[in-house]
Amino acid sequence: MHPTATTRPTITPGRIEEIAPEVDRLWQLILLDDNDHTYDYVIEMLGAVFGYSTEKAFALARIVDTQGRVTLMTASRDACEAKQTAVHAYGADPRLPQSKGSMSAILERLD
Repeated sequence: MHPTATTRPTITPGRIEEIAPEVDRLWQLILLDDNDHTYDYVIEMLGAVFGYSTEKAFALARIVDTQGRVTLMTASRDACEAKQTAVHAYGADPRLPQSKGSMSAILERLD
């Protein structure tokens, strides 16, 4: 039934309990490996977007290169989405002609 001028929606306590935990859940932003970006690009991008030191950015670049993915941060969904947007907006790697755009980063919810 849809609410009308004569009816009011009802909220059941069980439904509120289902929604509330979503707000407090943590998410991870995960960078995915590809062959279209150099280590220098990854290090510069992580420094610019996250403020990571060269050493930390290099360590993360090694992980994504060897393992195919690396967690960049764990935070609220909104915070992770904001950084994901920045990663996706960073642009192509000018060092590689085949680089056509930014690296890919995905969100995963922690359970």
